[in-house]
Amino acid sequence: MSGEVVEIVILAMIAAFLGLRLYSVLGRRAEHEEEIVPTRFDKGDQPGGAPRSIPSPQSPAVVLRPRELAGLPLPTEQGLRLIAATDRRFELRAFLEGARGAYGMILEAFWRGDREELAALCTPDVHASFVAAIDAREAAGESIQNRLVRIEQTKIENASLEGGIARIAVRFVADIAAVTRDREGAVIAGSLDDAVESQDVWTFVRDVTSAGPDWLLEETDAA
Repeated sequence: MSGEVVEIVILAMIAAFLGLRLYSVLGRRAEHEEEIVPTRFDKGDQPGGAPRSIPSPQSPAVVLRPRELAGLPLPTEQGLRLIAATDRRFELRAFLEGARGAYGMILEAFWRGDREELAALCTPDVHASFVAAIDAREAAGESIQNRLVRIEQTKIENASLEGGIARIAVRFVADIAAVTRDREGAVIAGSLDDAVESQDVWTFVRDVTSAGPDWLLEETDAA
């Protein structure tokens, strides 16, 4: 084998080695960049953690997977991307799981008349409307015995970010068994044996510039 051939073989081996090293480094970097930073929707995190703030432009944005955005209107997709780019802890799947949990918690707190728990989960205006309904129910001597049978669907309706305020509207399709009783305990409406489909669009809000981690219910609409 001539000297030129040997040199070419050696250079080719060096190039292949460098290529493998480069692929290894880029592969690890890509894996790190695709890691999703979880958000705090529920009360799982304890207060007193590090304050949250809008990341600098150099901070990498959270990755929103294409399958998570599939079928969403363009304005809604853009809104979610803005929220994710501003709040590095936002992750869509975790948000939807938290929304499902909040839906059940808020309904059950309202049914049993738990004003304190509602205050922790809702904005002041929504809390006031729930309290007014509870007061009216109690004044009439009525009580409700409702049960959330299942949540059939949780779907993003729209999303936006304006002035640091993130809003996400979620459509819930659920089966609910509802019973209303009078002050003597007699059933005056509903049945626990027959679940009725309920469709609601709830809007959750959070100030992404604040240290507070929780999303709050800002608006409720019947779909």
